[in-house]
Amino acid sequence: MSCSLFEFCRLQEFKTVRHFLFRNEKSEPVEEKNQTEYKHLMRTSKGGIGLKISFALQVTDDAGGQGEPWLQDCVVSLSPCADLLVVAREQKAAFLSAKWRTDDSGREEMTLGVSWTGTLSTEEGGSACVCIFTSCLNTFFRSSTGRPDWTCVVVGFTSGYVRFYTELLHEDPVLRLKCRTYEIPRVCEDYIHIQSQSDSLILYSAAMVTIDGFSLFQSLRACRNQAARGTAASLLTLLLLGIMTLCVFDQMKNASILGGFNASVKGSPPAMSQYVTVGSGPYTGFYYAIEGSSQPLLSHVAMAVASKLTSALFSAASGWLGWNKNKNEEEAPQKQKPKVEPATPLSIRFGLPDSRRHGESICLSPCNTLAGVTDDFGRVTLLDLARGIAIRMWKGYRDAQLGWLQVPEERSERDFSPSASLPRRHALFLVIYAPRRGILEVWAMQQGPRVGAFTVGKHCRLLYAGYRLMGVNSVTSQGWQLHTQQVCLLDPITGVLRTVNIPFHLALSDKKSERAKDMHLVKKLTTLLRSRDIDVSVFFQALESLLSNKNTPVSCLVNITRALDDTLKRQEPEEVDAELLQLCSSQLKLLQLYTDIQQLHSAADVEETDSLEGIEEELSRVAPTLQRYAQFTPRHSVSFAQDSPDSPLPAQAFLSQLECTEDEEVKVIRRSETEWNQLGNFLFWSCLCGKSPLHKVCYTLQQAGISPQQLLSLLLSVWLHREKELLQKPEENVRNLHRLLVALSNMKGAVEESWDPQSISPWWQQVRTTCVQSHNAAAALLAALVAHRAAKASITSRADSKFQSEWEAVSLELEQWVVCVRQLEDVLVLQTLLLVPPPPGATGGATVQCSIKTLLEGGTGGIADSVSKWVFRQDISPERLKEILQKRENKELLLAVCQRFPHSLSPDFLFAHCCWEYVVQWNKDPEEGRYLCWSVEHLKMVSSPHIQQGVCTMMWSTFIAKRLSAATFLMEKVGKAPKDRLCRRDVGMGDKAMTSFLGCCVQLLNILMEADSAVEEVSAPELSIEEAWSGAEGPASIAELALEQRGVHYPLVQHHCLLASLLHAAMTFSVKVKPFSLFDSKGKNAFFRDLTTIQLMPSGDMDPGLVSVRQEVNPDILRRHLVCELYSQGLDLRAEEVMLEVEDKDVLGSQLLVLTGQRLSYSLLHSQNQTQAAMELLARLPPTLCTWLKAMDPRELRCPLIPLPQTSRLVGRLIEILPENHAQYSLALHLLEAVEVLTTED
Repeated sequence: MSCSLFEFCRLQEFKTVRHFLFRNEKSEPVEEKNQTEYKHLMRTSKGGIGLKISFALQVTDDAGGQGEPWLQDCVVSLSPCADLLVVAREQKAAFLSAKWRTDDSGREEMTLGVSWTGTLSTEEGGSACVCIFTSCLNTFFRSSTGRPDWTCVVVGFTSGYVRFYTELLHEDPVLRLKCRTYEIPRVCEDYIHIQSQSDSLILYSAAMVTIDGFSLFQSLRACRNQAARGTAASLLTLLLLGIMTLCVFDQMKNASILGGFNASVKGSPPAMSQYVTVGSGPYTGFYYAIEGSSQPLLSHVAMAVASKLTSALFSAASGWLGWNKNKNEEEAPQKQKPKVEPATPLSIRFGLPDSRRHGESICLSPCNTLAGVTDDFGRVTLLDLARGIAIRMWKGYRDAQLGWLQVPEERSERDFSPSASLPRRHALFLVIYAPRRGILEVWAMQQGPRVGAFTVGKHCRLLYAGYRLMGVNSVTSQGWQLHTQQVCLLDPITGVLRTVNIPFHLALSDKKSERAKDMHLVKKLTTLLRSRDIDVSVFFQALESLLSNKNTPVSCLVNITRALDDTLKRQEPEEVDAELLQLCSSQLKLLQLYTDIQQLHSAADVEETDSLEGIEEELSRVAPTLQRYAQFTPRHSVSFAQDSPDSPLPAQAFLSQLECTEDEEVKVIRRSETEWNQLGNFLFWSCLCGKSPLHKVCYTLQQAGISPQQLLSLLLSVWLHREKELLQKPEENVRNLHRLLVALSNMKGAVEESWDPQSISPWWQQVRTTCVQSHNAAAALLAALVAHRAAKASITSRADSKFQSEWEAVSLELEQWVVCVRQLEDVLVLQTLLLVPPPPGATGGATVQCSIKTLLEGGTGGIADSVSKWVFRQDISPERLKEILQKRENKELLLAVCQRFPHSLSPDFLFAHCCWEYVVQWNKDPEEGRYLCWSVEHLKMVSSPHIQQGVCTMMWSTFIAKRLSAATFLMEKVGKAPKDRLCRRDVGMGDKAMTSFLGCCVQLLNILMEADSAVEEVSAPELSIEEAWSGAEGPASIAELALEQRGVHYPLVQHHCLLASLLHAAMTFSVKVKPFSLFDSKGKNAFFRDLTTIQLMPSGDMDPGLVSVRQEVNPDILRRHLVCELYSQGLDLRAEEVMLEVEDKDVLGSQLLVLTGQRLSYSLLHSQNQTQAAMELLARLPPTLCTWLKAMDPRELRCPLIPLPQTSRLVGRLIEILPENHAQYSLALHLLEAVEVLTTED
């Protein structure tokens, strides 16, 4: 049981109320007759019955031009007994009283009809109605109907009047009216005791007035019989919690806080009234009024009311007796302003300060401990009034309306237990209506979940009085059983009043809630069973619920269904519901079928198997491939026991998948793939394993009326689904499959009697279609072999019966089977290769699952594409793949696949697809530069220049050109090799990956230029495909797409290759360069154009400015610099070769003399392995030479550690180069002597 909305009343003529409240008052003045006596307003009903309805859809009502939620602009009040509804706007009001009427079906229902409409205020200047509440009053003598005696309407006006037809209490505008009535006290755990009493609370802008409810009731009862006319009108907020008494601790705490250390504490805690207000500054405030202070009493109010009633009666009697007939003769006495009692100042004790939040409304719970507050932020806050704190907040409820529901615990066994004297428990729920979302929600208190939500429309109004019967106290409430509506929802569009019904168990914990829910259901079922008139729909619902319950035994289902069926058959034919009888008979039939199949599977008699001569040869031929396939088949992962295919099928699942038709046949309903496989396992798995008499099973299924086509689909489903178990004993399982297939083929309706063997049989075509679509290659091949043999035997028997010939029958059906078996064998070998696990550390990826259907839909390149993905998963390098294809490396599986697909897996085909697969993987992860390098290497392996050129063109336009353009513009922008961060931002890869990428670009463009040069010398290759796979339909292969590409413009490719080489060199050597600055305008415009188009290219002539700059540079200087750099690197032989081209030998000799001194200085002074001979030589050298050697810096040498023979040879060259009259010739001789001494001593 859950929350529900009940309609208990409907509003009649509600559109009339709307037109009256919003019409133009000038065109239709209010007549004097509307000021009727109050007794005509107070028409009460004598009770009502709630009727359960469905939710009404929200309909926009445009009558009267009011499309807006007009009810939100009105003041609405409903009496607690729902017998009077007041709707007011400004000075107008409409009263709707309860009435009973009989609908078309003869059922009585309560309605609210318009009993009075008119203007409430007749004061000078007028005053608007801001708040209304209607209170049911009761005398000490209860009425015989159990209803309240009469209902009072209390109205607050902007002028400050509050009319019970009484007097002025304060001069400010009335903001809101509140009422509290007596509540029967219950045991409460709160430490603060709050007395429950009746009070009326009036909120003004700067004051509030409280009126004791019992005194007010006495005054109103005294005036009830008088013809009191009054004016009423409109509506802000606060709460009165009643008189409370603090405990001693709280009394001492408050005295210490308010009075300080020396505060005195009274002997008994004072009684005080607690008020809670919401608004701004503070957001929520708590006020306390100490009892005994000057508080306004009602004695003056009663005197004023009596005086006013006297004046009213005197005026009425004057009219009757003929006094004052001419009113114009005397001026009416000026109205005296009523006397207002002075207000008692009340200071705030504490509150919840929130400067930005403004409270809009507050709603007190019936137990006076909690309150709900709404604000302008769209929040609903739950306050604990005893502690003065906020304990919960809901978001997203702008303009929310609140109400409370207090649900008592239902009477149960607890009422008769020893603890029955304890008070009944009550559950508290908060009802929130969000008009902007059009939803009504129910929340359990205090931290409970949402227990109900209803879509009710956006124009409704939540009516929560917050009070019950006025005039009731602890004495008069004994035994009072008056039913009042706590929360009502008014829908102005449909005119429906609804109330919320909440079961008590929704407030309990989960464990207790389930038990309480079961108790409710048991009670409801008991009541239903005891009633004599039970609707047929109840039987339907009960039987369907029973049949869908997984815990009900099969025997119980059979007995209950049979009992119901027998009961229906014993009734009169005209009284029996045909649908219910049909349901019982069909379910009995299905239950009998389920029981028979179970008994056959548990039978001990097993039929003998026959031999299959033709299939045994086929099995021995494919046995090695089957073993390897079973070896690589992935193992099953961990699963639950109930998900295992060996788990028994419940009767409820069996019944849910079968249904009986009107022709007394059984139809299988295909839902999910899992349920379909479970049903197939239940019917045929024991037969496939040889544990059940399969002919009896097939006969039972045929007698049940299941079509052979559906049985065939179930059989093939379980055969393909349980491939791993079948491969453990393939010979035995194949025999059982053959017998089952033959038994199903012999059923009536399987193979048509008029079938011509020269045409395609729908029966065998169903088997082929299932095998073609299956990804379980081994099971599909075995099923095809069995079906081929069975079809061949059937065709042969039909041919023998017709022709009596020894010739072998040839038909289109057998040709289809030959092609299908060939394709399945190819798929089995290919799938075995694809199942080979990748080596450890490889990239891996998901295993490609293939079937005949997927390969045919993959087009002519589907097979090569699958193998290229496998090559990527295996991380096979291009060189190794070439060796495998050339049979230099033993890779048996790959060679077997290539032998079965000689055309689809030719080397050029396979290398082209591998090239494309690697570049696709590189595009997904550009940081893996190895993928792009291997893609280029695979492209080099392609022998056909036509395919090479086309693949290069596609790679360039699809993957390369955009990234190369980004790299070029980035380097042009920064003027040097960019950093890693910039490369990742603009090119999408790091600096190292970008360097590798540019190198691959150079190789790719070189391959393209070589292929373009060789295209004219070699003819284009002719592509073909295997005959069995000629029906492939789908995308073209990479090789076919490559051959369709247009030729490229060689100079443009060369132009891009030059750019790529420049960028690669700049990234490799970190050179500062702006690439575009090295090209003229034509060269810049030609970049990144389509390589197949002809562009204006640079002329090739050298820039004159560059030529003049180069002419200014002496090439002999460059040669001398190169010689010195080579000697500095220790490359003496290459330096001697370049030295021959140097013209100025004198300058070169001086440069080499310094370099020789650096070498000798390193050997004598800076080497860590200085010998004794070297030290002695340094001492014998001339002082000039020693000083010169010490001045040399060997750090300028790129390779200082040079063998002494090379240095001696260099000094010899110096002597030859320098003339004898050279200034440094003598220094060269000293160096020659020193080097010779060192060489001799070594």
